[in-house]
Amino acid sequence: MIDNEPHKTKAYIAGVNLNDPNFDYYMTELANLTEANNMEVVGQSRQNTEQIVAGTYFGLGKINEIKSMAHGLKAKVLVLNDELSPVQIRNLEKLTKLRVIDRTELILEIFANRAKTKQAKLQVQLARLQYELPRLHPSENSLDQQRGNGGSTGGGFANRGAGESKLEMNRRTIDKQISAIKKELKKVANQEDIKSKRRNKKQIPKVALVGYTNAGKSTTMNGLLKEFTDESSDKEVFVKNMLFATLDTSVRRIDLNKNFSFILSDTVGFISKLPHNLVESFKATLQEAKDADLLINVVDASDPNIIQMIRTTQSVLREIGIKNIPMITAYNKADKTDRNYPQIEGNDILYSATDEKSIKLLAKLITKRVFANYKKFNLLLPLSDGKTLAYLHEHAQVMKESYENDGVHAEVRLAPENQERFKKYLV
Repeated sequence: MIDNEPHKTKAYIAGVNLNDPNFDYYMTELANLTEANNMEVVGQSRQNTEQIVAGTYFGLGKINEIKSMAHGLKAKVLVLNDELSPVQIRNLEKLTKLRVIDRTELILEIFANRAKTKQAKLQVQLARLQYELPRLHPSENSLDQQRGNGGSTGGGFANRGAGESKLEMNRRTIDKQISAIKKELKKVANQEDIKSKRRNKKQIPKVALVGYTNAGKSTTMNGLLKEFTDESSDKEVFVKNMLFATLDTSVRRIDLNKNFSFILSDTVGFISKLPHNLVESFKATLQEAKDADLLINVVDASDPNIIQMIRTTQSVLREIGIKNIPMITAYNKADKTDRNYPQIEGNDILYSATDEKSIKLLAKLITKRVFANYKKFNLLLPLSDGKTLAYLHEHAQVMKESYENDGVHAEVRLAPENQERFKKYLV
């Protein structure tokens, strides 16, 4: 029988522990990231030390141990837990005869494989070029040359001048590519901004799902769509039990009972040590979160590293400039714990995104938090005052409207900032 299944590349993972209490967690995460990149983790090593070796990351004894273990397990790739310098990577490849990938390049590869929309692809491409720029080396023959041939450094003294000339040319080429991508991303961002304004002409509140990758943000969105939207199957977002299944922001309108509506966005997930270039590149994608009236931080309640996950999310939110936005911490996957659910705990919720009762309770909590200061009014506007009527449609939720001889009767829900403006039209 012919085996058509693609064989996964065997990978050996390793890291240096500088007395970090979260080191075991980071290594578990590294293994999950490696598997997410379609590689098989066959073994791992760690070195406990006070400082990283400048030229080789590990000490020579540990390098020889890793080389012996990795080759014995038929590993082809060495995946490391930190972002390494170009010199460290080249030296490790030469000493171990393995392709070396650091944590940043691993995440970039995953993002490159998962990007679907034009915006996401451009963002990943930008982050990769920014990562590669300081890693250019005079011995490289072209920008497309792949590492992994045993780490030969090449380029003797006789070619030094030519190599440096080639290096400068490569740098200029990448600089031009980065500049072009930034311009293209600006165009895409402007287009997305126009779409966002069209979507929200009635000033419907915005709610954004944020949090750790694979915590259940997309499943939560689909649960709300299924419960409150007639055509939920057409609007459902992609869900898969893997890291970074969602890279593109999905935006949907949720119409709750009693005429409560809000715009819900599902954003890219976070992870520890998320490369700064990647965070910077994805700022446009995360704009929906920055503009939100309420954030829902979805957390995997069944994961033993839950506290670290919450801290990571808070750290990334600060890095992209998101602060002072009200937040619900939504502890998902309660069905995998021994706790009773669903239940609201203060401003937070313990729930399961696949449970109907949980979704209804989440919707109730969202309504309470988002619409707490919204009030319902019955208004009577003059038929001749088209300007005020247009403003009302743009800045309020109009639930009922009828044109009578004495004017336009409207039942509306007003945000706090508009309640005083329409006081004179109350009936």
